[in-house]
Amino acid sequence: MTIDEKYKLLGEHLKKLNKVLIAYSGGVDSTFLLKVCADNLGSQNVLACISTGPLMPKQQLSKALELAKDMNVVVETVNTGEITNKTFLANKADRCFHCKSNLFKVLNKIAKEKGYNHVLCGSNLDDYDDYRPGNRAVKLFNVICPLADAKLTKNEIRQLSRKMNLPTADVPASPCLASRISYGDQITENKLNQVEEAEEFLRGLGFAEFRVRHHGQTARIEVHDEDIAKVISLRRKIVEKLKSLGFKFVSVDLEGFRSGSLNEMLTQEEKQKNL
Repeated sequence: MTIDEKYKLLGEHLKKLNKVLIAYSGGVDSTFLLKVCADNLGSQNVLACISTGPLMPKQQLSKALELAKDMNVVVETVNTGEITNKTFLANKADRCFHCKSNLFKVLNKIAKEKGYNHVLCGSNLDDYDDYRPGNRAVKLFNVICPLADAKLTKNEIRQLSRKMNLPTADVPASPCLASRISYGDQITENKLNQVEEAEEFLRGLGFAEFRVRHHGQTARIEVHDEDIAKVISLRRKIVEKLKSLGFKFVSVDLEGFRSGSLNEMLTQEEKQKNL
């Protein structure tokens, strides 16, 4: 199918859903889904729910709320309580499953109470190519993934977002802050704050797509190959800042930026077990 055929199929699918609640984060996919739902169903039939708390960077939350407001869509902030969930905090290979389960359980309850027929999320076709135990929660809680169902890839969603003049079209992907903490290391609010402040600092230095991975006392910085020299040139400033946040060591990953690099720590057996 062409991208236009996929977009048409998406619209036809959404029109059958009547009233929907969307798991919204303000990222590329959920913003695109929110806009398409508002256009096809009317904003009065769409409720966006965004999870707050230490897993969500404050800057991202602020921008997401503003975007939804611009679309005239009602947004409800929810605290799904992951930070008190011992299984999630243990940060095992199935961490994402527990996080998404908490979220979808809350969203299903809100949808039922407020008369929304379905809960939707912004998973796209590419999300089935990587290790994502959260996909198991999608099935368990009967969450609909219209973008994946229409066979839309991340790149195609970005193309369509540009046509719709969405400001998120070229925004780098930004998974929750817990995804920066090495598997097996306990998740704490302090560690999440360290990562958030470190990444906000690097963003202020002009870096666009990167990660600060939390390995106990060590911060491992991932940037694209062409940005490694820039990190080195600013190393004193970066080291000073990150050490002020509590890190003892600051390193640069010479393999460069890659999404989901912490999954490299997992064995195939661990991955298969949690799919």
